[in-house]
Amino acid sequence: MAPSSPLQTPPSAVVIVLFLLFSTALLCESRLSLDYYSKTCPSFTKIMQDTITNKQITSPTTAAGALRLFFHDCLPNGCDGSILISSTAFNKAERDADINLSLPGDPFDLIVRAKTALELACPNTVSCSDILAVATRDLVTMLGGPYYNVYLGRKDSRVSSASSLEGKLPKPTMSMSQLINLFSSSGFTVQEMVALSGAHTIGFSHCKEFSSNISNDTHYNPRFAQALKQACSGYPNNPTLSVFNDIMTPNKFDNLYYQNLPKGLGLLESDHGLYGDPRTKPFVELYARDQNKFFQDFAKAMQKLSVYGIKTGRRGEIRHRCDAVN
Repeated sequence: MAPSSPLQTPPSAVVIVLFLLFSTALLCESRLSLDYYSKTCPSFTKIMQDTITNKQITSPTTAAGALRLFFHDCLPNGCDGSILISSTAFNKAERDADINLSLPGDPFDLIVRAKTALELACPNTVSCSDILAVATRDLVTMLGGPYYNVYLGRKDSRVSSASSLEGKLPKPTMSMSQLINLFSSSGFTVQEMVALSGAHTIGFSHCKEFSSNISNDTHYNPRFAQALKQACSGYPNNPTLSVFNDIMTPNKFDNLYYQNLPKGLGLLESDHGLYGDPRTKPFVELYARDQNKFFQDFAKAMQKLSVYGIKTGRRGEIRHRCDAVN
């Protein structure tokens, strides 16, 4: 058998070279950075800050709504702005899934306002998913929460389907094992789950999410349970009735949510579960006594969540409108 010519490259070597070239191109294409828009949209930061500040001042519940909207966008299928897309006659989008019907309108309005301003300044440059990620961080900080870096360069999803959310978002009626498994399936530890649950230090929950448990759940403080019954007495006729998740400091991002749980002042069944389960209780106690530790771990978990399942390069697009596919 004749020896191979020194000028011939073994097929395996060609494959390796092509793989390395492809990997390098993919890496360059998908790299995120803190100053991603510094050249392509120098006014990005100012436009975001102005829009966020104006919206939060006029609608103080925007911060909690944006945090929840961000979570509902990222955890199921990655931070790709798919939660923002409106349904059509041919497709029921994520935002119209049953679990998302209670998402408030203010954060959606905020994203539309920011996108409109950015399109005027820098057309077809800033993704909706980046807008949502930055808005969420800045709003948390405005309410006294921790600052964390948001790396930019995400692309937006081209699809949004309500059916894709099945079993991918936590429900207040889930057992602690179900919640732990849900977060674990997306790569989050028990401690990260407890830290992210601290988002309940702001915002509110609708009465329909917990009213049926008030009489059956012995973890409620009796006086708190009685007050909840009164506050939610008319919810069958008025489904918009709601109660603050943290009744002590509802508009401040702090660690009182965790301090409330041992006192029976948790609102949802899942809140009580955090303190009642030995896998999560130590972290509740840690964050209840050490706000700095809570802030540190919440910031790390949010930064991790903000890059979960993101789309970059050709896997996504820059939508001209956040509520519609191009």
